[in-house]
Amino acid sequence: MRYGYYLVEPKGSDPIGVLRDQIAQAAADGFSSAWLSNIFGLDALTALAAAGAQGPAIELGTAVVPTYPRHPAVLAQQAMTANAALGGRLALGIGLSHKIVIEGMYGYDFERPGRHMKEYLDILIPAGRGEQVEYAGETLRANLRLTGPGAGFPVLVAALGPRMLKLAGAVADGTVLWMTGPKTIAEHVAPTITAAAAEAGREPPRIVCALPICVTDDRDSAVQRANEIFEVYGQLPSYRAMLDREGAANPGDVAIVGDEKAVLAELEELERAGVTDFVASVYANRERTRNLLIGAAKG
Repeated sequence: MRYGYYLVEPKGSDPIGVLRDQIAQAAADGFSSAWLSNIFGLDALTALAAAGAQGPAIELGTAVVPTYPRHPAVLAQQAMTANAALGGRLALGIGLSHKIVIEGMYGYDFERPGRHMKEYLDILIPAGRGEQVEYAGETLRANLRLTGPGAGFPVLVAALGPRMLKLAGAVADGTVLWMTGPKTIAEHVAPTITAAAAEAGREPPRIVCALPICVTDDRDSAVQRANEIFEVYGQLPSYRAMLDREGAANPGDVAIVGDEKAVLAELEELERAGVTDFVASVYANRERTRNLLIGAAKG
């Protein structure tokens, strides 16, 4: 299992410089990858391209870019450009986002999200390889060929339900998860996406699992803190479904929390469940937690 690090979106007057320092530190610490969310602050692809160009040889990923606000060919072009700037080190994580965001904030129709994602990938993946795309679906159309550099980046889908996992396994390079615990990965995510990839004649997919993590001797306080920080994820339907599958009442129940021995045991459980890449979202006791992760990444 590879270890990645969730970057903290910088504030202040020089966010790209701060992000550049975070990426360099993650590489120096031995992490295989560093990941940035795309919410309402920095545009993740632009920020990673600006901060990661000419930087250390570490994979940089988006977790995740919402699909609805960008035509798939436009996103493919942006990702190719970012990948060129990064010397081929980009991992493009994409996702549907949530109805409250897509309809309530952006004003797009969130109906038939499964159909939307299938048609989105039907355009995005070949366009991102620099191939001619002639496509007329129910929700999306394209007739073009992108000619810029940076073609051929991996595409990971934020797939949680069975239909999305099967789609990700059949046509993409894997999935990137959030708020999804080891039981759910072992019993639901890994077998579904792996079987779909095998049926399509594809290589075993990447299963990138991001979770909150904190090394501490006061587990109860750390779990409560995670519940407070990540409260909203327990209210969003897609993540709520994953928490329910896990038997978790709140987001803190899937956070990786405890002393060094307990945390290492939970990380090993994730690997046994089928996780190929663990991405650490460190939310408290940063130095102690990071030291454990550095040891795990280098070990």
